[in-house]
Amino acid sequence: MHDFKFINNRLFCEDIPVENIARKFGTPVYIYSYNTIIDHFRKIERAFSAFKPLICYSLKANSNLAVAKILVNAGAGLDIVSGGELLRALRSGVRPEKIVYASVGKTKEEISKAISAGILFFNVESDAELRVINNIAAHLKKQAQVAIRINPDIEPRTHDYITTGKLTNKFGLELDEALRIFLERKEFPHVKINGIHMHIGSQIITSGPFIGAIKRVVEFIKKLKRRGIKIEYLNIGGGLGIIYNKEKPQTADEFARNITGLLKEAGLKIILEPGRFIVGNAGILVTKVSYVKKNRYKTFVVVDAGMNDLIRPALYSAYHEIVPLNRAASEEKRAADIVGPICESADFLAKNRKMPHVNEGDLLAVMGAGAYGFSMASNYNSRLRPAEVLVKARQFFLIREREKFADIIKGEQIPDFLG
Repeated sequence: MHDFKFINNRLFCEDIPVENIARKFGTPVYIYSYNTIIDHFRKIERAFSAFKPLICYSLKANSNLAVAKILVNAGAGLDIVSGGELLRALRSGVRPEKIVYASVGKTKEEISKAISAGILFFNVESDAELRVINNIAAHLKKQAQVAIRINPDIEPRTHDYITTGKLTNKFGLELDEALRIFLERKEFPHVKINGIHMHIGSQIITSGPFIGAIKRVVEFIKKLKRRGIKIEYLNIGGGLGIIYNKEKPQTADEFARNITGLLKEAGLKIILEPGRFIVGNAGILVTKVSYVKKNRYKTFVVVDAGMNDLIRPALYSAYHEIVPLNRAASEEKRAADIVGPICESADFLAKNRKMPHVNEGDLLAVMGAGAYGFSMASNYNSRLRPAEVLVKARQFFLIREREKFADIIKGEQIPDFLG
């Protein structure tokens, strides 16, 4: 559920007509619903209330400081994957001991800054990374805390590019390798190995893959206990799917019910890392029709948002519902490609989509764009990244200015020899 609804055939975000925001700030523009963000966070919180988990919002899904601050104020921790996200997390006001840090390629500088900041955990992806963390912690005269990321070799039945829990993926450690590290943990005196982490992918709409992965991890935890190895935390990652088209994803309550027995069996403190589930349907991208172009085969609706603004359709063949901000009570729909201005044939928001007739200047909403929308945006074709706006009830707030042309050449220099 979300707070984008038609009232008298006009699209509203909470209590504000979306058209009002687009007219004030221009297009393309991302618009987020405060109430939807909070509502979806509370759904996860209530579903797992028996465990009192640490819910670390996955910052990569949408890293705007205002979005992070909403969730931090609501009690969330943050899941980060880079030094830049560490900066954002600390700027959001989250307590460092509620930050967990994933990523298969953490740099020495990033590790050093995270240890100095006092984060809760690194989710360690390799033996080599663990050795680097140990050495840096020794240099800083600190002890770092880590969770070992297990790759359970589970097929999550999602897009290949967002699958992370198979042995053909770059993430995590095989169970035998993880066990070896635990058995040799005294080799790492400046690291406390205090948890197990898993994350098998994104946009997973059924419980089956999670159940299979958690079962393997729980058996591994039992094996550790039999060898006298104690840990405190089990981090089951994120990956809960949302509705983009006709998916029927499990609810947070269903997910919790399906894995509660396994989590109790593990007997550890629980951490979750939801991202898309919280912000995916909390955001839209509003774009304006620039031209309507027809040939003998196709109708092209050319809009001012491109793959640089929302890359998911081009990268994943992802489906996003697209609706006019003002809809007629009844109107025949015809197939059209919704395309952007980028010089790539992959620059589309939808293909062969049944759409009502639209004219130049009409405004369209690309739904379900709150996750991996702006956070994956770029300046390709030297285009300006869009503004971001937050709506709360009857108020709206600019939370990121639209880039200016000076922004996209900032830092570039022409060497003197070129004149």
